Amino acid sequence: MARRSNYLVVLAAAAALSGNAFASEIAPDAVEFADDGVMTSLTGVAGDPAAGAEVFKNRRLGNCLACHANADMADQLFHGNVGPEMDGVASRWEEPMLRAILVNSKKIFTDETVMPGFYSLEVGKNVRESSVGKTILTAQQVEDVLAYLGTLKE
Repeated sequence: MARRSNYLVVLAAAAALSGNAFASEIAPDAVEFADDGVMTSLTGVAGDPAAGAEVFKNRRLGNCLACHANADMADQLFHGNVGPEMDGVASRWEEPMLRAILVNSKKIFTDETVMPGFYSLEVGKNVRESSVGKTILTAQQVEDVLAYLGTLKE
């Protein structure tokens, strides 16, 4: 019986810790933009570059390759040329500015940019009804893509 109660205590502790991790997530409408970008992590959890690379190339998530060429992903098909190349992006932009661009590029560039705000509720006109009030990426996915972009230095 003691083993079972120890197991339940461990499960309860794990649940409490995971709840705390989510509690530190910044809501899309609470993200603070400064002149230098978004200074604070959206989750308080370090991004995973490998997971970020998967989001970057996933056509159902980030779909970043639809607009951006990326030599690091030369094995992937159909790189776009609408946005700037990603080669060396971490040498051109500091992390807070890259985070801001990912969260809501329209606040950094102009309302006319075709790049979506990946962690914004301001997603444009004629949004599919099932997508209203939702972000394209989760806060952790943004941090993961940011970590991946941080690996792309000249």
